[in-house]
Parts: sequence; structure tokens; C-alpha cells
Amino acid sequence: MPVQSLPVRDASIQFRLLQQYLLLLKKYPILTKSVTSGILSALGNLLSQVLEARKKSKNGAVINEIDSAGAARYAIYGLFITGPVSHYFYQLMEVWMPTTDPYCIIKRLLLDRLFFAPGFLLLFYFVMNILEGKGWGDFETKMKASYWTALKMNWKVWTPFQFININFVPVQFRVLFANMIALFWYAYLATVRK
Repeated sequence: MPVQSLPVRDASIQFRLLQQYLLLLKKYPILTKSVTSGILSALGNLLSQVLEARKKSKNGAVINEIDSAGAARYAIYGLFITGPVSHYFYQLMEVWMPTTDPYCIIKRLLLDRLFFAPGFLLLFYFVMNILEGKGWGDFETKMKASYWTALKMNWKVWTPFQFININFVPVQFRVLFANMIALFWYAYLATVRK
């Protein structure tokens, strides 16, 4: 029995959104990845604030209002840093370590975990410090207080996801895959940097 396809207008909203996303990804890959990164980064920060507020309310503490400036900083970081940097990193990884290389799985993971992750986390701390309008002393203090802890947590949390991402997810979807994980990672970072 032949299967009848549905016209796009009768398709579910999720299917239409996915179709639109794929179209934008094909036409404007960097812009699409950047906007997606900005939105999901801001949502990660908002998630962190909501979780913190719930924790405070259980302990009977005063709950602060949502920090929209904090969410905006994360959106800016995602839009201008995460999206473009991740896009080019994954593209270059394909060139530097093609799947024809017998050790590409290990090499890619080591490149990501030992070079990209520490540098990207350092960049995160630096850019957030600038966006918060803080000076070099504040940057050094935050680095000393939480960088190593955050990097170790990055290695624990991200390593299995990045193994899957860089070896099995098609290159055009890697930034999106990482952004979905980053939604929760940024919630963690927003908490740890305080």
C-alpha cells in the first residue's frame, strides 16, 4: 500500500520548524548556528537562575528577580563566540583529521578535550568578565577560584557527549548538538562563576 505524503501546511509545527531550521542552516550556516547558540546560551543562563531561585525558596531565602542582563550576556557570548568559533572548529577538524585517518576518533577527542575545551573555557571567562564590566583583577580572582574546577567538570560532563558529537554527528549538526548539551552546561557555569 503506497504511503501518501502530507503537504507542508498540514505537517506538525515541529516538523515545519525543523524544515525551516534545515533550510536556514543550508543557506546561512554560520548565522543560523550563531543565532541558535545565542538563544540556547541565554536559556541556559535563565535555567540556572530558575534553579537557583527554587533552591533559595526551599531554604527560605529571599528570591532575586530574573537577571535579564545576565541572560543577555550569555546570548551575546553564544551569538558572537560560541556559534562562529564552534562552526569553524568542527569544519577545521574535518580537514585536519579526516575519517580516513585510522586514529581520527582518538585524535579528534584529544584535540577537543586537551586544546579546544581549556581554551574555550578560558575565552568564556575572559569575555564574560568584559561583558560584566569587570577588571583584570576580577578576572584573575575568578580564574583562580573556579577555572580548574570548571575545567575538570567540563572533562567529566562533555567528554562522552563530544566523543559522540565529533565522531558520529554530521558536521552541519555538531554545533546544534553541542548547544543542546550546553543549555545545561551554561546553567552549571552560571552557578559556578558566582
